[in-house]
Amino acid sequence: MDELLRQAGPSGNSFGSAETFVALGLSLALCLLLAYFYRQSHRGLSYSVSFVHATILLGVTVSIIMLVIGSNIARAFTLVGALSIIRFRNPIKDSRDVAFLFIAMAIGMSVGTGFYLTATIFTLFISFVAYALSRFGIGTTTRREQLLKVQASVSLDYQVAFNELFYRDLREHHLLSMETLRDGSQVELVYSVEFKPRVEELAFLGALRNLTSGGKVALLTGQESIDV
Repeated sequence: MDELLRQAGPSGNSFGSAETFVALGLSLALCLLLAYFYRQSHRGLSYSVSFVHATILLGVTVSIIMLVIGSNIARAFTLVGALSIIRFRNPIKDSRDVAFLFIAMAIGMSVGTGFYLTATIFTLFISFVAYALSRFGIGTTTRREQLLKVQASVSLDYQVAFNELFYRDLREHHLLSMETLRDGSQVELVYSVEFKPRVEELAFLGALRNLTSGGKVALLTGQESIDV
């Protein structure tokens, strides 16, 4: 049967059903392992199940693509032309997700070209690295900056009104943006702030709300992992 499939297939094929099942099974197993470590090491609010599924499917698909192409340059150019019509417009918010897409592609390419041991070692190594980077907080800062959003009347001199409170309770504060609201009657200010030790955040927000005469005040934490 395998010989019949080889003869019926396009000329130049150098793989059979055994190689196909090995490539599919190994790439699926390695991508599932990668997806597990991605889930365990993920931080923030941008986790997406569809992205995990896409990563697994991408790795398996690339392995078959590499298996089909083999050393046939004509097929390679044909595949490039076919894939050039595809446009991907789904934005990826976390740059770390881009790295995992490339990792899945590398796994698929290694398996599809027959480097099974290389693919296995690479998957184990890069999964451990990804988990270690997240587990031990490598590259993170000890500073705890937050985003402060304040809505006030345009007639309020915010630089004078907030000056005493900010210097009393905040270690640092920087105005990031200013936007008018409600036909120009109000202004929304966005600050990057860092509280001094032992400052009560609720008390600070209450005092700031009094300065704005009841204006809306919001404190957002973890701005590195959310979309504001």
